[in-house]
Amino acid sequence: MKAIIYCRVSTNKETQETSLKRQEEELLQLASQYQFEVDMTIKEQASGYDLDREGILSLLAHIKEEEIQAVLIQDETRIGRGNAKIAILHCILKEGIKLYSISHNGELQLSESDSMVLKIVGMVEEYQRKLHNAKIKRGMIRAVENGYKPEKNLKNLGKHSGRDKIEIPVAEIVRLRNNGLTFAEIAATFRGFGHNISKATVHRRYKEYIDELEDPIKK
Repeated sequence: MKAIIYCRVSTNKETQETSLKRQEEELLQLASQYQFEVDMTIKEQASGYDLDREGILSLLAHIKEEEIQAVLIQDETRIGRGNAKIAILHCILKEGIKLYSISHNGELQLSESDSMVLKIVGMVEEYQRKLHNAKIKRGMIRAVENGYKPEKNLKNLGKHSGRDKIEIPVAEIVRLRNNGLTFAEIAATFRGFGHNISKATVHRRYKEYIDELEDPIKK
């Protein structure tokens, strides 16, 4: 399984470099103990109360786009403190990512109060998601009423199975991506029309498209 190591100290003092190095070494040992393949290591010096951290934003981006199963940390305070910690924990856990910590010598065990807050946040987000889906459904119905034909635009989806390459409209993926949708949201949109396609497949097709555009430049 692939994992990301995340290390953080709170100040920019040179003495904290030793702490970052120690965190990394201990987390590499933890990764070896649980047989994780370390995909990347993120180290930063920033306040845990700050959400606008380059390292944490990079972490959140990678767990959405890459095949990451776990994040390894020294303890939960390295992720953040106060409300920032709860927000970041929620973003990580809702992606199905497991947190492993040195302090627990294994999978992170949240406190009762943190677990309760995260459950409340999850419930609120679930109702927001239902409202969002209701808006999408309403928009799809209106689009079809106004002449949009999804069976024509997505006619090749779902025709192949097994090891065959799934034919999907890359132009639609690019258009939706350019409109700010994540790969997970694009996959969900296709599934909304009854086509079984994963986030990983959408991401792969998009990357193939980008690579093809970059080839002439490299040449």
